Amino acid sequence: MHIPDALIPMGQALVYWVIALIFIALALRWARRSMGEEKVPLVAVLAAGIFAIQALNIPIPWGTSGHMVGAALAAIVLGSPYAGVFVLTLVLLVQGVIFGDGGITVMGANIVNMGVVGGFVGYYGYTAVKGVIGNSYAAAFIAGWASLFISAILCAVELAIAGTFPLGLGLTMMGTYHAVIGLIEGGITAVALYLIASARPDILEHPTVVSA
Repeated sequence: MHIPDALIPMGQALVYWVIALIFIALALRWARRSMGEEKVPLVAVLAAGIFAIQALNIPIPWGTSGHMVGAALAAIVLGSPYAGVFVLTLVLLVQGVIFGDGGITVMGANIVNMGVVGGFVGYYGYTAVKGVIGNSYAAAFIAGWASLFISAILCAVELAIAGTFPLGLGLTMMGTYHAVIGLIEGGITAVALYLIASARPDILEHPTVVSA
């Protein structure tokens, strides 16, 4: 899902950067207010795990690439959609600047797609679904799937607006691949939440939300 440089015109890329910077500022404010020293190791572990799962890329014709994101997991575990923005921004910066995975000029779009949309859809999807079905792990699975799928659809729309790929083909390819990859994302989100809740419920922002 990482968009490389040159696939989006500079003018459009700047718009995504402005949006991304607004949410990065809000995420930094969340970090200052809510992320105490006891959460730093958890954030580091989440960032490392997300970096690892994103390394598994599947090239997609009429799209970019297919992979898991992890923003929903970060947002759910840390108790805020801004946590997803914060962690994914760190991951995307390292990937783009050091490893060349995803462009620099289009990093704003990547942060919006994976961090902002992934984090907000993941967190609020989780709370909404859990409120309806009452099962934390099923809610985490659905939220993880939805966060990835919607992020991929948005990426396809951005590339269509940029004139890179036709909208229909982009939606079909990005949507189909990520609908399947989302099943893995949802499973990892649910399993990781279960393992954390079982081993260290005290480090969760809202321990009661993990009861099945």
